[in-house]
Amino acid sequence: MAVTRSRKQATLIGLVAVLLWSSIVGLIRGVSQSFGATGGAALIYTVASVLLWLTVGPPRTRVLPRPYLVWGSLLFVSYELCLSLSIGYANSGRQAIEVGMVNYLWPTFTMLAAIAFNRQRANWLIVPGGMVGILGISSVLGGDQGLDMPSMGRNIQDNPLSYGLAFAGAVIWAGYCTVTSRFAQGKNAVTLFFMLTALALWGKYLFTGGEAMAFSLTGVIYLVLAACAMGFGYAAWNVGILQGNMTVLAGASYFIPVVSAALAAALLHAPLSFAFWKGAAMVCAGSILCWLATRGKGERVASS
Repeated sequence: MAVTRSRKQATLIGLVAVLLWSSIVGLIRGVSQSFGATGGAALIYTVASVLLWLTVGPPRTRVLPRPYLVWGSLLFVSYELCLSLSIGYANSGRQAIEVGMVNYLWPTFTMLAAIAFNRQRANWLIVPGGMVGILGISSVLGGDQGLDMPSMGRNIQDNPLSYGLAFAGAVIWAGYCTVTSRFAQGKNAVTLFFMLTALALWGKYLFTGGEAMAFSLTGVIYLVLAACAMGFGYAAWNVGILQGNMTVLAGASYFIPVVSAALAAALLHAPLSFAFWKGAAMVCAGSILCWLATRGKGERVASS
């Protein structure tokens, strides 16, 4: 029996997703400290798959458009691997937060991809929006020095794998959003995508010699919380975008970087400098400018 909700209720449920996603960086890092980067991520997506099966429902591949099934699966799994492993491979709590911030370039990249591939119209604000977002990330990666290229270079060289995965993830997620917009036809395959991600991570763990897992009460608590944040976050967001106020939800989502950094700093006991917070604010501002550049412009439909 379908559950009937008011638009306000659905919007509030969608806002819960924003809060849940904001906690992911700190929780994934907490899980990786007990179970390792690969094993911890595999456990998170396994438990989250079960939660999604119970809340969103089992995957129904027969009703999914084939382009969405193929490209959506490839891009979603690739992104989730990049996200979880980039945080898990970080050398410290502070670095995990910085890596998470690099990942939050995806709203800006998504807008640019929509313009390039979906013929989304935009005004001149897209240029300063993209530049402000990139400068914000540069300020974050500069550490306590802020917008300083030598400091940023040294920071990246300390762990190029984590930063590279995070940046690749931001690009890949923009591609996933573009594919979903064009090919999904209103269908939702998130349960299947999570299951495929879990399988890919277990494959990596088994065939590349994953780290030893140290089970503890703290680690299990982090695991359950991370899986809930992942699984229920996607379930809540799905309710919000289908039945709620998308304008409110889109606006709220652009503040995830700041909320995420605050929650992760508290969970990981990692103090952050003023330069970091300034950079995080710039990332948010850049995303909002890109959103304003395309708001109300509509989307051109490609001729058949």
